[in-house]
Amino acid sequence: MKPPCEMVVWYVIPAIRSELAKQLLDLGMKQKDISELMDITQPAVSQYITDKRGSELILSDNIKVLVKEFAFDLYNKNATKLDIIPRTCSICKQIKAEDVMCQLHHEKGNMPLECHACLGSEAHH
Repeated sequence: MKPPCEMVVWYVIPAIRSELAKQLLDLGMKQKDISELMDITQPAVSQYITDKRGSELILSDNIKVLVKEFAFDLYNKNATKLDIIPRTCSICKQIKAEDVMCQLHHEKGNMPLECHACLGSEAHH
């Protein structure tokens, strides 16, 4: 059995990065610039954009709006590279609050249906 934090590393963070890379590309940034900004390789950016990475978790419309706003702030220099960690964490907390983690944990983490480990997480405090 995998702890919820492992689900975050394998599915949630890649989904956020994928959406952020796509939004930055839509705003006109080049993959090389996106990779430098996000501190990931250009091939990783390419994989995020083409859904080869980060596509196993479908983000809700609310989360996509948060990521789009963040991309816009980065693009317009109202946010910097230093904001990526706290904003990603904030978006991740919102995902946890939507109870996506329990569903993901059951589907990908082979957790029994009676498990309620995620319900005791910080997402509900």
